[in-house]
Amino acid sequence: MPPVQIPLQFAHDAGVSRDHLVVGAQNRAAVETVEQWPAWPSPLVILAGPAGSGKSHLAAIWRDAASALACEAGSIDAAAIDGEGAVLIDDVDGGPIDETGLFHLINAVRAQGRTMLMTARRFPAAWGVALPDLASRLKAATLVEMREPDDDLLAGVIAKLFADRQVEVDPSVVQYLVRRMERSLSTASALVERLDRLALERKGPITRSLAAETISALDEGQGNLDLD
Repeated sequence: MPPVQIPLQFAHDAGVSRDHLVVGAQNRAAVETVEQWPAWPSPLVILAGPAGSGKSHLAAIWRDAASALACEAGSIDAAAIDGEGAVLIDDVDGGPIDETGLFHLINAVRAQGRTMLMTARRFPAAWGVALPDLASRLKAATLVEMREPDDDLLAGVIAKLFADRQVEVDPSVVQYLVRRMERSLSTASALVERLDRLALERKGPITRSLAAETISALDEGQGNLDLD
């Protein structure tokens, strides 16, 4: 068996700027909302959608634009970030929520004319919030839904990810991946990374055969793809 080349780990552009964002029907409303900042209809905006829909990408773009302070939903010290400007909580329903801390933080943001962005997999009504005052504050938020990407958006994202790596791939390979992969932007990113590594190891192009092998490994749980 010929030796396998171990590819050098070059850093790739993460592609989290607005210029790298691929916009489609599934995320257009969320993108437009982020771009309208700070002229938001309410101080609190919540982007809700399934895993892999691009919420964290948009949140990162907004965080840079607003110079926002990021905090965790499970432990919120509203007094410690009093008057600190815009606030971001990513994946707010990914674990326990400090309901009292979140309530006081929303109150401070509203009272001080600041803005706050939260991302979640579900709308607030499904978070199981027990504190009535917090539930009331969440009802006043601007809610924006992000849906699973369709074929066109997935193809655009995959093409962009390969371009970030300066890798040329035949459009038929991209379409092959789109038709067989999990409908998730995080899966797209993981597939592109693995295909790039395999092509470097084997000193060859990214072909439909290589794409099929990668998809098969993922289906069999052998792909070691990080989809979080």
